[in-house]
Amino acid sequence: MNQDYEVVIGLEVHAELKTNSKIFCSCSTAFGAEPNAQICPGCAGFPGMLPVLNHRVVEIAIMAGLALNCEIAETCRFDRKNYFYPDLPRAYQISQLDLPICQIGYLEIDLDGEKKRIGITRAHLEEDAGKLVHQGNITSSPFSLVDLNRSGMPLLEIVSEPDMRSAQEARAYMEKLRSILLFAGVSNCKMEEGSLRCDANVSVRPRGQKELGIRSEIKNLNSFRALEKAVEYEARRHVEAIEDGEKLIQETRTWDEEKQITLSMRSKEEAEDYRYFPDPNLPPIKINREWVEKIKATLPELPDQAQQRLIEEYGLPTYDAAILTLTPEFLAYFDDCLAHYHDAKTVSNWMMGELSKHLNQNNMEINDCKIQPEALARMLSLIDEGTISGKMAKNVFEEMFASGKEPDLIIKEKGMVQISDASTLLKVIDEIIGANPGVVEDYRNGKEKAFGFFVGQVMKATRGQANPAIVNKLLKDRLKGD
Repeated sequence: MNQDYEVVIGLEVHAELKTNSKIFCSCSTAFGAEPNAQICPGCAGFPGMLPVLNHRVVEIAIMAGLALNCEIAETCRFDRKNYFYPDLPRAYQISQLDLPICQIGYLEIDLDGEKKRIGITRAHLEEDAGKLVHQGNITSSPFSLVDLNRSGMPLLEIVSEPDMRSAQEARAYMEKLRSILLFAGVSNCKMEEGSLRCDANVSVRPRGQKELGIRSEIKNLNSFRALEKAVEYEARRHVEAIEDGEKLIQETRTWDEEKQITLSMRSKEEAEDYRYFPDPNLPPIKINREWVEKIKATLPELPDQAQQRLIEEYGLPTYDAAILTLTPEFLAYFDDCLAHYHDAKTVSNWMMGELSKHLNQNNMEINDCKIQPEALARMLSLIDEGTISGKMAKNVFEEMFASGKEPDLIIKEKGMVQISDASTLLKVIDEIIGANPGVVEDYRNGKEKAFGFFVGQVMKATRGQANPAIVNKLLKDRLKGD
């Protein structure tokens, strides 16, 4: 982007709270049910149906607010946000405007080794709308179907301050927020299922100017990559428009993943356009301080605390600690490995390397992995014992990942035991040296590459099973004439 301009970014993140029932009725929140199978007259918007607040939703919202360093309100209230849309049966959404349950918080991101605090303006409760499923196209009589299973799902909308100055910062904020919500246990944050969604507010201004520029809101970004790419594109679009003398308007836009561009949807609404007023069917909520303190005492270890523990107890680099604490399940896997194998850095390297690579290639989460932590620990012990080499271990790991078999069984089945017996290796080495007198002469005349030739020949002759460290020592002794 043109360095004469500064991009200003604020995010509005909708997190679906982890409850068994919806926010104002007892309908199930389970994902994947048949369309309209989990609705009642209340969440379907039938006239005369009264909402009944789910106590657990309030408790989880307080837990999320505490994890985000927010102030918890002593009194909060629900309001009606009025607008007509096909997937909003009552033609209004129950949300919170003036008196949200959480406000004035923050989280810290770490980007390129530098920490930055991002302010959180507020976090408020609201119900989700339904889902439209569009069918057909312009030439085949297009139509839309409505699935109301999602209608009434409990959401916490977390609104940041406009503190981010790059698409990379926005992504880091979103990743950190997801990690905190996962560790706190308040949401499953499955972006592919829509339980974590993000709207990005983007504006640009000449560098040094205090006043904010005209902003665009990019709706429903459901992946970290989409967020980063959409913000980058929108910032460039704003700068180009300003440079060309074009007048920007405040609007709502959508991200076209295929074309990698944003597209205009409508002019941006303000609060007065929604005609907010207190919901007459829901009284204000009084939140007891003792209740808040009790919830605070039950908070689990959060990402920043876990990172500090890994750094202080195991001497891990900050980068390793950040990767291992992306999800509580990944951290638990690491901790379980260390119960059986005590070299933390080695475990970290394998988890960030081979394990993460195979999980990403197969689009899997750590809970789906067939390799149990104790099996990975056993494989690492076999490397230390000299039973297999590091290179052989990668082949063993691949088979473990695919089949879930124990490393000892795989090694036995494939005949992969590393050869460390000196007498056995010397026979092979002597044969190779005797067959290549010219290369021996080259090595003794200072051509170091000749040594690599001999190592390669030994490994080839032993089908990769020779212990590399022992081979190197024996070769050097033999080539010196010892």
